[in-house]
Amino acid sequence: MRTDIFARLDREPEPPKIEPPRMSPTRTALFGATLAFYVVIVAAVLTNSWLVALDWKTMLFRPYQQWPGLHAFLDYFVVLGQRGPTAVMIAAWLGWRSWRQHTLRPLLVLGASLLLLNATVGAVKLGLGRQGPHYATQIGSPELFSGGDIFPSGHTANAVVTWGILAYLATTPRTRRYLSLGSSALSLGVGATTVYLGTHWVSDVLLGWAAGLLILLAMPWFEPVIGRAELAIFGVRDRWRAYRRAARRAPGGVRPGQPPLRPAAGDEDEQPRKPVGAGRGPAAPPACPSGGTGTGTLAQSRTHHPVRSDHSPITPAGGRRPPQSRQVTGG
Repeated sequence: MRTDIFARLDREPEPPKIEPPRMSPTRTALFGATLAFYVVIVAAVLTNSWLVALDWKTMLFRPYQQWPGLHAFLDYFVVLGQRGPTAVMIAAWLGWRSWRQHTLRPLLVLGASLLLLNATVGAVKLGLGRQGPHYATQIGSPELFSGGDIFPSGHTANAVVTWGILAYLATTPRTRRYLSLGSSALSLGVGATTVYLGTHWVSDVLLGWAAGLLILLAMPWFEPVIGRAELAIFGVRDRWRAYRRAARRAPGGVRPGQPPLRPAAGDEDEQPRKPVGAGRGPAAPPACPSGGTGTGTLAQSRTHHPVRSDHSPITPAGGRRPPQSRQVTGG
């Protein structure tokens, strides 16, 4: 029995039975409530309501000046909401899980969630064009349609999705519960940090939380597509492996399905010709005109097909030599 620490890194002999979450009535109700909250926040900013007034009060309060000692730490903490670093960290962990569990589902779920995040949050950012607190020009204005891209908060939505996807992919209820609490605290902290640093309005953070939660709640609807994509990728991998095995076993390096090589045109004369009567027994000795060793006649010797060197050279017209007479003496 192995007792070293590296034994824990061994691949499981049998992949565990993982049941993806389903769109239960509770999850559907939460999705509807979160969507309603999302619409309310957008409407409150569009109508320049009390929420915009709260944005300006918080911005003019300048939290980063009230508690300057937290600034150095929070500058690093907010990186946990940036898409690039968090995606690399989560992808590395889920890649190891995919290898250990013999499945591509963790990586495909992460890719699908990030794709949905970029599409939905990016579209709203560009459509509303809101400027951030540092670029605001008119006090009390919602700063919409000004060419900005601050609403909703991308840091907050990304923190909800990337860290919440770990809880979504948990295999036990207890693990899912703990990861849900940890990812919620982390996403709340990232959103509050952006308000402290003055890079986002309060309404930006509220909409970012709602946007990320909507993606997590909607992921069961995309599970069938993810399953088909996994089967397609494994099918391509299996065909490629079979092709490589067949190519290694093929004689002479000929790939399966490739026709055998044939001599090029004009190379027939270069191939050695098989002598007449080969394979029918020992060949008869050739006839010798001088009668030294041959036993055939001149007529029999002429039936032998001469090779190319036996032909007399061809000279220009009118200059051909007359054929020399040959005498055959009996032996």
